[in-house]
Amino acid sequence: MGMMKMTRNQKGFTLVELAIVLVIIGIILGAVLKGQALINNAKIKRIYNQQREVLAAVYSYFDRYSFFPGDDPNAATRWAGVTAGNGNGLIAAGAGSTAPNYACTATGTEQCDMWNELRLSEFISGSGFLNPTNAYGGRIALSYYTVQGLLAHWIAFQNIPYDACQSIDLQFDDGVYNTGGIRGSGNYGTATSGVFDLYFKF
Repeated sequence: MGMMKMTRNQKGFTLVELAIVLVIIGIILGAVLKGQALINNAKIKRIYNQQREVLAAVYSYFDRYSFFPGDDPNAATRWAGVTAGNGNGLIAAGAGSTAPNYACTATGTEQCDMWNELRLSEFISGSGFLNPTNAYGGRIALSYYTVQGLLAHWIAFQNIPYDACQSIDLQFDDGVYNTGGIRGSGNYGTATSGVFDLYFKF
């Protein structure tokens, strides 16, 4: 008799209680997923804004000194420890294309000297030759380089997720990785995973 009474007093969850718990879990999951989408959208916008900031800094330098940073032949007379550029209008080692250098640490190449000169002239923050970091943790570079058949100055962003590349190209260009003013190191348009270098022409 005592055992039967004890069994009757034990209660489990009712269907209403289980439904409430499931609704709460659904709300929490929805909030987490929405938060992740907001973070991704913010990073995509930050990438686009970063290239505009670099572009504005380079043209502001040009407006002040009449040469691109890094290519400036008068930079060595303006600041100590700076190597003068050749003044040919290209941010590169010479007349030919130079692959983007994401690992600048010292003077010696125009695209690395560029970061130092932009900082010395106070157009970007910080000091030294190191490349700025992009919103996805990779580095930013700028060079006169051939990207998907087009030789031009490109602002290059390292290690951008494929879906962010797709979104940026669709929002701000033609959506095709090898044409237009935004291009990629590979075909992110058909990719389902991986990272690419993303290039903005200026």
